[in-house]
Amino acid sequence: MVYVMGIDGGGSTVRAAVVSDDLTIIGQATGSTVNPNVVGRNHAKQTIQAVMRDALTAAGCGAVDVLSAGIGVAGAEAIYAEAWLREVVSDVLPEAKIATPAGDHEIALVGAHGARRGLLVLSGTGSLACGIGQAGEFKLVGALGYLLGDEGSGFWVGMEGLRAAMRGDDGRGRKTLLTQAILAEIGVKSVLDVVPWIYQGDHVRTKDVAALARTVLMVAEQGDAVALEIVWRAANELLLAVRAVQHQLDMEKLPMAFFGGLLSAPNPLSRMLCGMLGLDSIPQPKYSALIGAAICALDALVS
Repeated sequence: MVYVMGIDGGGSTVRAAVVSDDLTIIGQATGSTVNPNVVGRNHAKQTIQAVMRDALTAAGCGAVDVLSAGIGVAGAEAIYAEAWLREVVSDVLPEAKIATPAGDHEIALVGAHGARRGLLVLSGTGSLACGIGQAGEFKLVGALGYLLGDEGSGFWVGMEGLRAAMRGDDGRGRKTLLTQAILAEIGVKSVLDVVPWIYQGDHVRTKDVAALARTVLMVAEQGDAVALEIVWRAANELLLAVRAVQHQLDMEKLPMAFFGGLLSAPNPLSRMLCGMLGLDSIPQPKYSALIGAAICALDALVS
């Protein structure tokens, strides 16, 4: 039996698993966020390595039994973090081959299709579209973070909802059910209370704002025109990202998969994007990003 390790460092958690060559998970472990842009590289390294060792223990095997490892970590793009990711893994698995040390979207794509080919559009806290063509080239659009991009993401939808709620209250925009729905969701009495809620504190409310996307989708489901317009704009931004990836891959016909909390289940956004892409239903991923990392590790053994 051949054993590899998959490591998926998503936006909020990191998971590591020892996986056999038939994609059976032998042992796994989880930890807190390891995005180096959020927690710093030293803390991220310690957390990843602790989870890797816990996965080995859970599988009842040693480092020498794992022949290869695939890793993807949010906030660790290969262009500036590949050497660091290799160091993180090799400290625990010094004899293992290391596959796809990059951001977590590449392993998500591989997991979604069960192979290193296809298109993926993701909308969770952040957003992106990416693809791998027949020649094996990886193309990415988005994943720029909440300050530079992430259009169509949970954060983007939530923030647009907040802005629309406040504009609807003071007369700069149309009246909308979003105002009262968002105030109730964040537990404040008036729009003026939103100001200290968003600005005060010792951290950026990225996850809190992203969580408001669910409220926007709920209000859109009720037929609110302002919420529906936000959802349409979000879907259009995701469509633009998909078309940009397709263009970079010379419009190659590739299978599509949706990923992330805002696209994995039927809702106004996922349905609208399906319509824009001419899809009859949500294209569900075949495997998780964690298994995608393991598939990359297995591929490294035969390449």
